[in-house]
Amino acid sequence: MIVMKFGGTSVESAEAILRVAAIVRSQQARRPVVVVSAMGKTTNKLLAMAAKAASGDLDSALAHLEQLRGAHLRESAGLGVADDVDALFQQLADLVKGLAIVGELTPRATDAVSAFGERFSSRIVAAHFNRAEISAAHVDARSVIVTDRRHTQAAPLFAETNAKLMAVIPPLAQTRVPVMGGFIASTEDGITTTLGRGGSDYTASIVGAGIGAEEIQIWTDVDGMLTADPTIFPGGHRVETCSFAEAAELAYFGAKVLHPATVLPAIEKNIPVRILNSRRPEVEGTRIVSNPPPSSSPIRSIACKRNITLVNIVSSRMLMAHGFLRRIFEIFDRHETPVDMLATSEVSVSLTVDNTRALDAIRMEIEEFAEITLEDNQAIVCLVGENIRGCPAVAARTFSALGRIKTRMVSQGASQLNISLVVAAADLVPAVESLHREFFG
Repeated sequence: MIVMKFGGTSVESAEAILRVAAIVRSQQARRPVVVVSAMGKTTNKLLAMAAKAASGDLDSALAHLEQLRGAHLRESAGLGVADDVDALFQQLADLVKGLAIVGELTPRATDAVSAFGERFSSRIVAAHFNRAEISAAHVDARSVIVTDRRHTQAAPLFAETNAKLMAVIPPLAQTRVPVMGGFIASTEDGITTTLGRGGSDYTASIVGAGIGAEEIQIWTDVDGMLTADPTIFPGGHRVETCSFAEAAELAYFGAKVLHPATVLPAIEKNIPVRILNSRRPEVEGTRIVSNPPPSSSPIRSIACKRNITLVNIVSSRMLMAHGFLRRIFEIFDRHETPVDMLATSEVSVSLTVDNTRALDAIRMEIEEFAEITLEDNQAIVCLVGENIRGCPAVAARTFSALGRIKTRMVSQGASQLNISLVVAAADLVPAVESLHREFFG
């Protein structure tokens, strides 16, 4: 069996779904299990609708709902699922009206609303498959993916999930193509949860690991992982193969083609992951494996993370004091603010964050024992490659390539496969261009 995940742009219309059907048909001999995202930008629209309802603007929320209803009914016309889709929209309408009465959008309600995107798309895709003479069966992912109660960012309960997956998916896949929505799950008592934004990739990996798939395919709208973010540097090359560790590092530091958590279940079961383009299925994509062949370059790819804030903390009073770092990180932990990069000296700490929601409160607490300054509009440039650890000249080549571009912070050695730099947002494009020329020609 293989797992084939198709993103929102791959299932955004009836025309796109027919392309997906052709791809699935070409691999039917491998007993595919299909995981789909919501169609197009549906999740964003659902969340905007919920926010309007909770703020008291019910008329606007219901107008948005009718637009979504029309779009989904149009793409499912003649497939025999109009009644099912319409019934789901009635459930959504009742939920939206309830939000307007309560006047609050709780995490639990957020999950309930945002889950409808995948609930719509999975039914519509399964119906299109059957119309295209692919025997398909819709599976509600909430019946087989079990999580804890942490709404909007739920964690899978793998023992319970794997038992349900094995009981349902392999027998079904013997004769039909199971089609399920990504991103959505439920608690043990059946309350809808979600795995976080981008969680459809994670669903594919969970399913693949749970059924022991031979390969997990992530079908998107790019040819695979590239040597640089195409929105910053359009001249990048396709990465043919990379390691699980490299893929996880690239995803964490901004490679949008893959959700950071995707590779974790695959790593545990050593299942290859392939990134492919649903609009160009003939391209081989990027294959992610445990031990890829060595690369001619020490760098596999350059990832970037924008909208970063650099936090500098200095306290001469804490010179050599035990517990200085612990005290700082207890504050960040208490405010649920993750840190991306870290550099320390005897009396100072520099770190980066991309979530500034609680930064004012964090600043006030730290000012009780240290000086703190914040620098907005920064960006992280991360050079990732397994060969970095064996190439002593990489750092020298990096700084030589950057030339006059000022580096605000540097981190190397934590994972032994990346060199991370902080530069001003205005310097991001020239920095990536210079580094790409140096390492990829």
